[in-house]
Amino acid sequence: MSERVAAAGRTPQAEHRPGLIAVDGSAASGKSTVGRRLAERLGDRFLDTGVMYRAVTWAALDRTVDVHDADALSNLASSIDMRVELPDAGTAAHARIVIDGRNVTQDLRSPAVDENVSFVSRVPGVRDALVRRQRNIADKGRIVMAGRDIGTVVLPDAELKIYLDASPEERARRRHAEFVRSGRKASEDDVLQDLRRRDQIDSERAVSPLRAADDAVVLNTDAMTSDEVLDEVMKLVKR
Repeated sequence: MSERVAAAGRTPQAEHRPGLIAVDGSAASGKSTVGRRLAERLGDRFLDTGVMYRAVTWAALDRTVDVHDADALSNLASSIDMRVELPDAGTAAHARIVIDGRNVTQDLRSPAVDENVSFVSRVPGVRDALVRRQRNIADKGRIVMAGRDIGTVVLPDAELKIYLDASPEERARRRHAEFVRSGRKASEDDVLQDLRRRDQIDSERAVSPLRAADDAVVLNTDAMTSDEVLDEVMKLVKR
């Protein structure tokens, strides 16, 4: 297993602001979009850790591993040949995920992965294996990292921790709009029910439950555009 990352970018102000920034939040809260745009503006690397859990889920489905078999999933997560190839620092490109030499990035947003990723990500052995990989990536320099346990588990010493929150209804509206743009068919009510199911699984799991870190800044984004959220986060960075 190896993680290939680009050298961390630096802006003229880079020495005077956080080097590790954690952006957490529930599904469809905007953490990936805001995190990516923040990293682009700061000239930093960006990692949405959710793609790594999606990658293990994809591999489990591809290899017909039972997504409810914790031991089998743990073994898969610790042994899988996965490369996380981050784009150049300061760019808006997405990471490439390569499994067994195959680029599976485009397969990670399939309905089947959507339906099963919460079951896979709640397995302690899976989380342990991926957290180690995520920390190794962070050790290579400045980074904005987004997920559900970055501030609490992956990077507990991050200089800036942000937790994005929004109502299930607003998150469902946003996610449904994404589906419409991509041509995927699903009713907004179905999306809402799926988000509530994932919220319950994420918040009730025994290991790394979804919650804001004690020292995180919580932003409710219901009435905010992505630009407005980014502006608020930039104010926190400058402080």
